[in-house]
Amino acid sequence: MKEIIDAILSGNATSEDFSALRIPESYRGSVVRKEDVGIFEGMESAHKDPRKSLHVEVVPTPEPGPGEALVAVMASSVNFNSVWSSIFEPLPTFGFLQRYGRLNRLARRHDLPYHVIGSDLAGVVLRVGSGVNAWKAGDRVVAHCLSVELEKAEGHDDTMLDPEQRIWGFETNFGGLAELALVKSNQLMPKPDHLSWEEAASPGLVNSTAYRQLVSRNGAGMKQGDNVLIWGASGGLGSYATQLTLAGGATPICVVSSGNKAEVCRAMGAELVIDRAAEGYRFWKDEHTQDPKEWRRLGGHIRELTGGEDVDIVLEHPGRETFGASVYVARKGGTIVTCASTSGYRHEYDNRYLWMSLKRIVGSHFANYREAWEANRLVVKGRIHPTLSRVYALEDTGQAVYDVHHNLHQGKVGVLCLAPQEGLGIADEELRAQHIDAIKRFRVPKS
Repeated sequence: MKEIIDAILSGNATSEDFSALRIPESYRGSVVRKEDVGIFEGMESAHKDPRKSLHVEVVPTPEPGPGEALVAVMASSVNFNSVWSSIFEPLPTFGFLQRYGRLNRLARRHDLPYHVIGSDLAGVVLRVGSGVNAWKAGDRVVAHCLSVELEKAEGHDDTMLDPEQRIWGFETNFGGLAELALVKSNQLMPKPDHLSWEEAASPGLVNSTAYRQLVSRNGAGMKQGDNVLIWGASGGLGSYATQLTLAGGATPICVVSSGNKAEVCRAMGAELVIDRAAEGYRFWKDEHTQDPKEWRRLGGHIRELTGGEDVDIVLEHPGRETFGASVYVARKGGTIVTCASTSGYRHEYDNRYLWMSLKRIVGSHFANYREAWEANRLVVKGRIHPTLSRVYALEDTGQAVYDVHHNLHQGKVGVLCLAPQEGLGIADEELRAQHIDAIKRFRVPKS
């Protein structure tokens, strides 16, 4: 790996130089093991510890097949799907890998007794397979996490509808929390030159997810002047949703769980912030019964902040805990767009507030290539900024995932893979200087 790292850090290695580098037969990756699937059996989710299930191990290097690329990963970051992988919820990921392995001979490589996880990366292309024309060895890239086959008609209007759509590093092997990663070439996008490796690695999944949820015609189709309620607005997804809302001329109403997180939102430029803890919101009386009075109290609070207006869009991802309130507070004709259920998958809401008020619930899952490209383009232009709170070494991935599992983070949690330290990889100092104040402001404080 030393030759690869030296070539990347030199800053002047050519494509031919990278093509001549020897590819190591093995590399270090953050893995969960098939043999460990039952270690948390009978435990509540909150008590499952990713530090016990995630291991950094040496694994064989896969060779890129047709349409694929092998990337040297300088940095990655943690998403909530890394939590799900590590605690084997809602299902162990080995079932995903097994089904993928049945697809064809090339996919069979993914069905292994270990799973290298991770759905973000920033790094350098080392090799490309046959049929790859847009990328070459030495290209500095980031990757989005949509893996598709596109052999069926359903995926050609929106690739997220491809019957063989998968999330790389969650439903495929050889993910980004590792020294090397295997991706399809149509996952690659240009690395923002003004960002460091760890900064560039952090927006990928969550920025693209928020873009599809809010901006795309496949999501809420946000427009100027909209009021947007954002749950967990200082977190990985919420911090990018807040930025996209502001950049699009809409007004975010940021919901957070502490005073520190409220200050993070204000630092991003949000003026309307609700601290759930300070207000004492309890949307459930007990495990089985919601409290509509709390929905109404939240709705009144929102109207106080907005000058009497309800929200046009609710960005949902907590799920069970908040969904009833989300449906209630959306305006007549408004949209609740949901991409996750971190507090539980079984949602309950009063359907009268949906059908009688002509509201819509829109399911949203990651983003297609065009949406991911447009979201990354905003980062490249300095319109959207990374929201890192902490960066770990690869060997400490378990702790990084633990932090996200227990909501001990703000913004994104980064992981250095081949990069020896933070702050490397900046190729455009002039553009960075233009945006340095925003970059520093969005580098949120550690929790």
